[in-house]
Amino acid sequence: MTLVDFDRERLTIGVKRIAGIDEAGRGPLAGPVCVAMVVMPLDDKDIIDGVNDSKKLTEKKREELYDRIIEKAECYHIELIDEKVIDSINILNATKLGMSNCIKALKGKCDIVLIDAVQLHEDVVTESIIKGDAKSYNIACASILAKVTRDRYMIELDKKYPQYNFAKHKGYGTKEHIDNLKKYGKCEIHRNTFISHFVGQENNESIQ
Repeated sequence: MTLVDFDRERLTIGVKRIAGIDEAGRGPLAGPVCVAMVVMPLDDKDIIDGVNDSKKLTEKKREELYDRIIEKAECYHIELIDEKVIDSINILNATKLGMSNCIKALKGKCDIVLIDAVQLHEDVVTESIIKGDAKSYNIACASILAKVTRDRYMIELDKKYPQYNFAKHKGYGTKEHIDNLKKYGKCEIHRNTFISHFVGQENNESIQ
């Protein structure tokens, strides 16, 4: 079954407009978690070739698909939930907050929301799908929007904090990132609840 076929199955039960939600950036040590929601047309003429789980695509391919998804989408919304909120309410609740905000922003524009793994209780019908970004066309499109948006955001932050090389690792816990954390200490976009094992008290003051 293709990703499009998976979504089209919902059309047989009276659903007309299907949305997908996914996130990028739950695991990094720095920066926001990004959540995207999108409603894609499912007519053959509108299907975008090459859409897949963003993790299975090259950066170049994701960038190409991002522009096509924005062009084809019936509607979409993207939320960035920053590191301060993540530290305050934890990453799962921050992700849920971003998803809930997306659903509220697109209220009335879909009949069902397909969500990658996370369970939500909202005014609209939702369906949690394990590994949804590899099964659903709408979720896969959302995963690309979320991933590209967050990557671009981290590349911009690299200009402000060049010592961490965010443009390369996007805030994930690579050896280079951890070594730089130990060398320079944290900066204001690091997630305090994620870096306690890597930053000693002597390096715990934020670089502004």
